[in-house]
Amino acid sequence: MIDHYHHHVLYRAFLSVVDRFPLPSLRVQKILAFIVILTQGGIAVTGAIVRVTASGLGCPTWPQCFPGSFTPVGVSEVPVLHQAVEFGNRLLTFVVVLAAAAIVVAVTRARRRRNVLVFAWLMPLGTVAQAVIGGFTVLTGLLWWTVAIHLVVSMAMVWLATLLYFKVGEHDDGVEVTKTVPEPLRQLTGLSGIVLAAVLVAGTMVTGAGPHAGDKSIEEPVPRLEVEIVTLVHLHAQLLVAYLALLVGLGFALYAVRATETIKKRLWILIGIVVAQALVGVVQYFTDVPAALVAVHVAGAGACTAATAAVWAACRTHRLTGLGSATEQPASIPTT
Repeated sequence: MIDHYHHHVLYRAFLSVVDRFPLPSLRVQKILAFIVILTQGGIAVTGAIVRVTASGLGCPTWPQCFPGSFTPVGVSEVPVLHQAVEFGNRLLTFVVVLAAAAIVVAVTRARRRRNVLVFAWLMPLGTVAQAVIGGFTVLTGLLWWTVAIHLVVSMAMVWLATLLYFKVGEHDDGVEVTKTVPEPLRQLTGLSGIVLAAVLVAGTMVTGAGPHAGDKSIEEPVPRLEVEIVTLVHLHAQLLVAYLALLVGLGFALYAVRATETIKKRLWILIGIVVAQALVGVVQYFTDVPAALVAVHVAGAGACTAATAAVWAACRTHRLTGLGSATEQPASIPTT
């Protein structure tokens, strides 16, 4: 176990490396935070492409692609396209890691407040966890529930990345946290997030019972969720209706209490995304789940998650009480 002294030494060494980078402006920090949102959501979309192209076992082992090689080796038993798609998805993990590392370096160099630092560090840590989950998914032969966990964790990372983006844009010093809506409405917003999580879980179950298993091996077919898919579709749809109903009710309440234009605008954007996502789902149902729409639906899930997180973030704000700002008077960070 690293004691207090060694922790201090390691932290000072990390700061000495970080301080060699230019001091990032608030604009640069926000751009990097936005890129993190895109990469966290984007890797879920490319994962969906891996699934619908049946490339899930294009690299049949992990962390290597094939035994003894980290790159595709042209094995005849595995189609070249499947190898390329799966290996490409793995390479994109490095892009996600670089984006996560960049935001950590930026907010540390700018000496942002502890809250921002914590959320920034969750990005690389979560990405490493996702890589491990992805490896477990491959090694278990794409068991449906491992794939489901992989997607749900991706959506959780999108939520956290969105909150990080808004925290980066807030002031560090001379501020006080104020609520922009009454507490019951903030709790209602939180409830909508919980229902969204249920919608996502139900959606992964639909996928787990659906036609896109991620691999089309005849010798060892991928085990599927043995539940009638129509039943799961109805569950998924009913939860989506509940989610949308909560958002509509929240909208009426926000107008009743004369909420800020910021939160109302974000809510309208969210409702629009949810309606579009529902339409994609309906088209999927009546067209036997075409592969292209699966990727679109996963992208929509990420957009719904980010938009819901944006509404949640708007329920509280940092009101400036002094002269400091995130770039003019950055908050100090602990050295121990």
